[in-house]
Amino acid sequence: MFTGIVTDTGEVTGVMPGNALGDLKFTIATAYDMATVPLGASICCSGCCLTVTGKGQADGRGWFTVDVSGETLSKTTLGQWQTGKRINLERSLKLGDELGGHLVYGHVDGVGRIVSMTPEGGSIRFVFEAPEHLASYIAPKGSVAIDGVSLTVNEVEDDRFGVNIIPHTQAQTTLGIARPGDPVNLEADMLARYVARLLERTR
Repeated sequence: MFTGIVTDTGEVTGVMPGNALGDLKFTIATAYDMATVPLGASICCSGCCLTVTGKGQADGRGWFTVDVSGETLSKTTLGQWQTGKRINLERSLKLGDELGGHLVYGHVDGVGRIVSMTPEGGSIRFVFEAPEHLASYIAPKGSVAIDGVSLTVNEVEDDRFGVNIIPHTQAQTTLGIARPGDPVNLEADMLARYVARLLERTR
């Protein structure tokens, strides 16, 4: 479980075939002290919860490997990752940690895209387009995780919604290098999903 507060931006430094047909193994460079990260730990990688399968330190930087199934590659942006790709990283939440964002599970609901980016005061107004099946879970002033970043929704219109990205978030996450048309991993707020499910059962 995570909070959507990114603590490092890593870099994909290796992409290799995985242990099964259609799977991939990624090597990711990070500023994390990997001596404190056990094998089998979960790290949220641009919104996707992945398991550390290998780790080490080289040239003053940490690195870790993750194995990604063909299913995950087909349902997230990970299938498009290449060497040099910058990604948002967050280590898993510990009991007693500050919950600065909202509860993020690292279970990507779908891939959206950036429709537009417009300067607005000191921030940038992003408009995203969500997949049809996910749009109903996104509500004004509700929470959404975009590439693992916890954000507050400003407004919703059909399958599009807007958020404001402040300079700090631009500097600390990959949203600072995003461009219109880029795909993004979306995770709806878990509470919204359960409410929608309960409403379906009472109809």
